[in-house]
Amino acid sequence: MRELPFPFRIAFLTHEPFYPPSGGGSAEAVYLVEELVRRGHEVHVFCPQIAEPDAVEDEFQIHLHPFTTWAMGRYARFRNFKYLLYPFFLQRLVIRAANIAKFDLLLSQHAISAVAAGRLKSRLQVPVVMNFPDLLTGFMETWPAWLAPRPFVEALKRYEISMPARYDVDGVLAISDTLADYFAGRSYPREKILPIYYGYAAEHFPFRPREAGNGRPPVVVMHGSLDFHHLGDIAFEAIQQVVQVRPETVFRFVGQRTAALGKFLGRARQGVSGFKFEAPGFVPYAEVAKYLADATVGIVPYEESAGTHCAFVAKVVEYVASGLPTVCTPLQSIRRYFQADPMVRFAEFNGADFGKKIISWLDESPLAWQVQAGKSAARVQTELDWRPLCSRAVDFVEGVFARSRN
Repeated sequence: MRELPFPFRIAFLTHEPFYPPSGGGSAEAVYLVEELVRRGHEVHVFCPQIAEPDAVEDEFQIHLHPFTTWAMGRYARFRNFKYLLYPFFLQRLVIRAANIAKFDLLLSQHAISAVAAGRLKSRLQVPVVMNFPDLLTGFMETWPAWLAPRPFVEALKRYEISMPARYDVDGVLAISDTLADYFAGRSYPREKILPIYYGYAAEHFPFRPREAGNGRPPVVVMHGSLDFHHLGDIAFEAIQQVVQVRPETVFRFVGQRTAALGKFLGRARQGVSGFKFEAPGFVPYAEVAKYLADATVGIVPYEESAGTHCAFVAKVVEYVASGLPTVCTPLQSIRRYFQADPMVRFAEFNGADFGKKIISWLDESPLAWQVQAGKSAARVQTELDWRPLCSRAVDFVEGVFARSRN
């Protein structure tokens, strides 16, 4: 470990349980905190209550400050309502802790905790860095209107994009160049933004060569939180197209049996004759690769929205790392990075073209692309593993703190 001229005390704020991570999105927090601790900083994590907090504190050498007023998590009941209230309770939790131990910097993870961090900046008189692994409210553009009324969503989105400038924060980590453009468009200085992209845990997604002619039905896989913006008309129409041409195909949905997934599977069972699927339910992040190992094609059929265009989707990275051919809608951030990568085929924002792209992969022997698959996997392992990404992020955070001392 290198010697630091200025180890400091950090309040790390998040709306997700810190450990174990519930998916690719929440995994980033673990690696950021590990890198901060490795460099000698004292990290206080403010998060919803988790199991075995004492063991987690010992393992990661951190101080946990659990939020216990109600259960939090991406699959908790009344999740969206709780998210709206959480920042104000989180703010009080940080203030109470700051009365005992003065913090030198606040680092927020996601937009929800950024609300608390922004409001605390003037109260605590410390530098604030906001980390945005997505444009959270942008995803809601494609949710059903009864769940996310459009005027309400637009107001939330404007507020989220305005937060760095509104609270005059000292630095912003953005998941993509596209999201950085949004913040800069709201008068936040571009030089204070570092796009870090979105990584994956390379140790959990090893490269596996694909077999040619193994005699098993092809498997089209999708994993993640399986929300409404994941499973819309594009995914449904693509399945119709694939089943019509390749009726033996099995569709595998790896993730929590959400309301969106349940509705989608019901629609597909009724509307697609011969639809075959697997839905194993929630799988811990470290075990997801087992469900990719025997798959044929990975898919990312996101509906178009500001949120999806800003997202640097972890699914694509994990598919490519595993050696899995991929079909994705033309999301701006992902396309910027993977546009020249032969292992990712971008479909138009419609199910017919998405289905054709899936079929094009199914019709090809792995022998045609196996060498390229290895090269693509090596590239993402070098460039997008969490550890080098988080090292760059912590360099940025340390720079913000150093400038605040001058």
